[in-house]
Amino acid sequence: MQTDSATDVFQEHRPVLLGVAYRMLGRVADAEDVVQEAWLRWSAADRGQVREPRAYLVRVTTRLAIDRLRQVQARRESYVGPWLPEPLATDFGGTVTDTAERAVLAESVTLAVLVVMESLSPLERAVFVLREAFGYPYAEIATVLDRGEAAVRQLAGRARRHVEERRPRFEVDPVRQRDLTERFLTAAAGGDLDGLLSLLADDARLVGDSGGKAKAPLRIIESADKVGRFLLGVIKGGLPDAGMEFLEFNGGIALLVRSGGKPDSLLQLDVADGRIQTVYIIRNTDKLASIGEN
Repeated sequence: MQTDSATDVFQEHRPVLLGVAYRMLGRVADAEDVVQEAWLRWSAADRGQVREPRAYLVRVTTRLAIDRLRQVQARRESYVGPWLPEPLATDFGGTVTDTAERAVLAESVTLAVLVVMESLSPLERAVFVLREAFGYPYAEIATVLDRGEAAVRQLAGRARRHVEERRPRFEVDPVRQRDLTERFLTAAAGGDLDGLLSLLADDARLVGDSGGKAKAPLRIIESADKVGRFLLGVIKGGLPDAGMEFLEFNGGIALLVRSGGKPDSLLQLDVADGRIQTVYIIRNTDKLASIGEN
């Protein structure tokens, strides 16, 4: 009888483990560190006693992610300016063929949802990720977290209410999102404030994340007029040797701006009712490093 090696089994489940860890931590590097630690635990385990490798690996990864989240939350309290998750490419590598499953995975990794999840406790976040993104039964989540099922149900209800109350409205429609992004760029590049205002919701917001490593607003900018005027000021400054390309990150179309071949900014729009609700701009070079250079 042929048995899979420890490496083969781990690699089979690695996409799920990385998906759980990233949704827990919002940073690719932290997620990869957690998954690497899970591999070390797996390779050292008595695997002959493990009946369900996937359940075992998800349990180990989730618990490691909870520990890491408690550590990084303290660091984020001193973060310079607004904090946004590190961009994650979400083409899912062709591994997800079910449309409904893909929609759930994409929605659970949007910038808006990940930002809201930042205000959950580590346990609430773990329950929310396992239940809402990956559809785990309450009994399995209870085993993962070593908690009673009734307690897990309470955590799930509290987390779900919290996210639903604070999650901005948005549409995950790549065609509409790209169309609005292109019109948005055309208006901004042309210095057309009226054109920008026609695309922005009245209560539009701009959230810029630089971590103090580049120029970006240190507070969230609110109202269409203020967002529009800020963007025109930024565009006027220009970037040397700038290049742009559309890519998919965090379940939606994003615009990557390069300067001299290096990633400089990532811009993504939340769209609802045909208007731009939120403009996200990530300029923290550490968070863009994984995208690579051309």
